[in-house]
Amino acid sequence: MRNVPLARVDHLPAEVLPIATDYPPDTLLAWHEHRRAQFLYAATGTMLVETDGGAWTVPGERAVLIPPRTRHRVRMLDTQTSSLYVEPSAVPWWPTACRVVEVPPLLRELLLAAADLDADYAADRRGSAVIALILLETAALSGVPLHVPLPHDQPFSRLCRDYLAHPDVAVTNTDWARTAAMSERVFTRRFRHLTGASPAAWRSRARLLASIPLLRHRTVTEVATLLGYASPAAFSYAFTRAFGAPPSSMRHP
Repeated sequence: MRNVPLARVDHLPAEVLPIATDYPPDTLLAWHEHRRAQFLYAATGTMLVETDGGAWTVPGERAVLIPPRTRHRVRMLDTQTSSLYVEPSAVPWWPTACRVVEVPPLLRELLLAAADLDADYAADRRGSAVIALILLETAALSGVPLHVPLPHDQPFSRLCRDYLAHPDVAVTNTDWARTAAMSERVFTRRFRHLTGASPAAWRSRARLLASIPLLRHRTVTEVATLLGYASPAAFSYAFTRAFGAPPSSMRHP
């Protein structure tokens, strides 16, 4: 199915509903949730996924697994997607928090084939086989750590979400503590308790995530300069250390 609203087919008995969607540039899907688990694959572009507890960046040819009944919003940057909406009972192994995963070539081809299936594919042997193989493949995918945690408490949540929208290397712990009307020591201690990271480490990771959409259209040197790194080599080292892959791996499609 292509460009079909989930609400139109969610009532159907199929365990898996495959839906491919083309989004206009910079589309924001406001806060919502699904009854089913969602496998959201970015065939092109980049997706920025946010829940109450974290933010995930999903480059092209990767996917994010979204648990059922998880409130989330998604910004689509020049994105074509292939989604699978799955009955929770069919995927007892599904993660309880969002997870970005690599999508190997076989699964990409299966997702393309699934997008052309009708809602009643269960009556078709080939369609049923495609969906069954997709479920087997999704259960074996490798995760990619392209996320930062988000604290629930204010003013920490607001500061983090604002920073994700406008990352700035000039922001310091002192700036954040002053905004929160706390001493820097108290602010840092509470922030670390809520996120598991120091404010400076959190901001550094957030800037690295912000680089991923930029890398689609800019060189590593340009992105390193924009984000305030001393050199392209310093940026590449930090990126690879954080995400286990060099910046060049994010430059497609």
